[in-house]
Order: sequence, then C-alpha cells, then structure tokens
Amino acid sequence: MLIGFGVWFAQHPNAQSRPQSTSQKQKTATVNSSKASSATSSSKKTVSKTVDWTKPSQTKAYPTVTTEDPVVLTVDLAKQRVYITQKDQLVYTMYCSTGINDSTPHGTFHIIDRGANFYNPTEKMGANYWTSFKGNTYLFHTVPTDENGKYITSEAVYLGKKPSSHGCVRLSIPDAKWINEHVPGGTKVVIK
Repeated sequence: MLIGFGVWFAQHPNAQSRPQSTSQKQKTATVNSSKASSATSSSKKTVSKTVDWTKPSQTKAYPTVTTEDPVVLTVDLAKQRVYITQKDQLVYTMYCSTGINDSTPHGTFHIIDRGANFYNPTEKMGANYWTSFKGNTYLFHTVPTDENGKYITSEAVYLGKKPSSHGCVRLSIPDAKWINEHVPGGTKVVIK
C-alpha cells in the first residue's frame, strides 16, 4: 500500500504572497519532513498491530457452506492471508502464518481429514482444530500449543505478519475451528 503525503497552505485572500528565504524554505521542509515522518510512523504502527488470535479475523459472520455453495480456500503466502471465495466472490479473509523458508507447499489441494488436537514431541508443539489438505502433514490449525495444551503466545504474535510454522497454515482459534467444523472434505485449497 502506498501512502502519499501532501501539505496544503491556506492563505488569506488579501495577503500578499512573499517568496520565502532559503532559511524559511529549510524550516518549512524540516517541518513538512517531520510531519511526514510522524505520519509514516503512526501508519506503520497501525499496519503492525497485533492480531487477536483468540477472535475471528473479521467481525462479520463466517460464510454458510453448502453443497450448492461450496467455498475455495486460497492461501496467499506473500500476504499471510487465507481468502475464502464462494462463486468467485471474496466472502471472508483470515489472518494466517505459513511455513518459514517457503515450507508450505504450493499448488492445488483438497481438504482430506480433521481432528480436535495433536501434539508433536519432536517439534515440541501441537495445535487444536486441525484440518489436513496434503496428507496428514500439512494442516490448517490454531496457533501452536505446548505439551500441556496451552497456547504459545510468543508464536501467536506472527499471525497475519510473517511465516513461522513448519509448513502448516496457522490461524486464529475461531478461524481454525470454523474450517474444522464447517468446510467439508474435498473442498479446494489453493496455495500460492
């Protein structure tokens, strides 16, 4: 997203226009530069705000999925988003965190299986509401949990920002639960 900054100076209609001296121009440029810098900083703060991984990604309702109105889940690796489309229309967007070092497979897959939770002692992480799309290795699931089933908040902060998994697609708790409970087997998953 590009953000442009402009400065508009109002002048009283009866005031005479005077050329600025070099020092006045430098002062104006410094003020304008710091205003732009300040605006850029606050813009960056907005962009980098932490996603609440305990809530749905959007405030609107999840789509209703039927055999007549199936959905397609498109994982955008560059944007760290899952786009849900229905009849080629975007109906919902989820924040996600995919695999580090481009370890999430690219291509077209389909929902295969699902489960309530898992724990991998080798990785010392598990998750809830898993739904597989490639074997039982690549899954949609919640942000990770530890061996006691507690969510690992230090990993949750990457949701929607950058890859942090071993190849799975991490989601907020409600988003993972919705996919697990409402998206049927065979649903198309596109990862690009």
